Amino acid sequence: MKSIVLENGIKLIYKPIEGDITSFCIGFNAGALEEEGYPLGIAHAVEHMVFKETKHRSEDEINRLCDQIFGFQNAMTNYPYVVYYGTSLSEDFQVGLDLFSDILINPTFPVNGFNEEIAIIKEELKEWKDDVYQSCEDELLYNAFNTRRIKNLIIGTEDSVSSITLDHIKSFYNEFYRPDNMVITVVTSLDYDEVIEIVSRLFKDFRKEDMGDIEKINHIKLYEENNPGLFSKVREDINGAKIMVTYPLHHLNDEEIKALEIFNHFFGVGTSSILYNNIRTKNALAYEVGSSIKNERGIKLFSIHLGTSKDKVDKAIEIINSSIEKVKNCSDLFTKDEIKNAFKSIKLKRELRLEKSIQLAKDLTCYQLMYGSYNKVYEEVESTNNIDSEFIYTVVHKVFNNPTIQILS
Repeated sequence: MKSIVLENGIKLIYKPIEGDITSFCIGFNAGALEEEGYPLGIAHAVEHMVFKETKHRSEDEINRLCDQIFGFQNAMTNYPYVVYYGTSLSEDFQVGLDLFSDILINPTFPVNGFNEEIAIIKEELKEWKDDVYQSCEDELLYNAFNTRRIKNLIIGTEDSVSSITLDHIKSFYNEFYRPDNMVITVVTSLDYDEVIEIVSRLFKDFRKEDMGDIEKINHIKLYEENNPGLFSKVREDINGAKIMVTYPLHHLNDEEIKALEIFNHFFGVGTSSILYNNIRTKNALAYEVGSSIKNERGIKLFSIHLGTSKDKVDKAIEIINSSIEKVKNCSDLFTKDEIKNAFKSIKLKRELRLEKSIQLAKDLTCYQLMYGSYNKVYEEVESTNNIDSEFIYTVVHKVFNNPTIQILS
């Protein structure tokens, strides 16, 4: 692996692989977290609009070339970033990257098509709400926080999307789509020098003059403490009930997050976990139950989720709380060998994830954007020599207090 900063400030990460394919990911610190002063959902709307037309290609031509060149391509807006990515044969990498450089450097943001794209985003918003687990999480985050961006959907609200104008689109693009705010990762069978030459040539005209400093990034307020308590919402279009519980993690350091990952392996991952055993195996309260950690910039949450029937909600929450209290009262949580084996399992799952070239390209880009270091992708699963049962116990006590609980039924 190698990395270089190009003349205009673009960070380029190169990862060689065997075979005949190339995957790339182009990312910007231009996600929903940067929307202060703009309508909610503007970051996502810009992601849509760059594909509408460029100075050199129509929308039809862009769509046709995407189908022709790529085995897979897509774009995604998250809270901390926006990314554009694709996989092609290595022989087509230059053609594919030329298309995406045009999309990202030369969008025209045409008036024709703007209203239809806003309508498409509103339809996307409706479909988003059809996912009941997603809807439960959305309600949870809305109730858990007062000012954090994650209390509202990445895509925005019906009112905020309706208020977006082309001037908003152009302003957000001009502020954040810039080479010094950009990371490109190429996972490829091509030689390093060839990749450098292609990327440098295709992005050399990306504006360099009069950019000024980005004032918002790294200066916005990312975190606040959650509103603890139980919140409930009724939806007449669903059967049963969904429960989600969340705890903030922004006060943990990297080593503590690693310890929490090991704890979570035992607590809420798989059919042998504490949650699964107590909720499903012993009490038959849910078909699916688990817990997960989100450690992305601006998010950082530990969450528990399950689905059950309406009459079993109280019992399920009682068992979740008792499971956590039991763990908190057990200082000798796991043996050294159990911790070692859990870490091996976590590392294996990470390796399986990174085995896909497009996923590796995305992760390297996103980690560079969020943390300023793509190497963190690998550092997260390095040695656990400093993590023992006592340290995990300390982290558990630090995390599992004053949760926000959401019921959707």
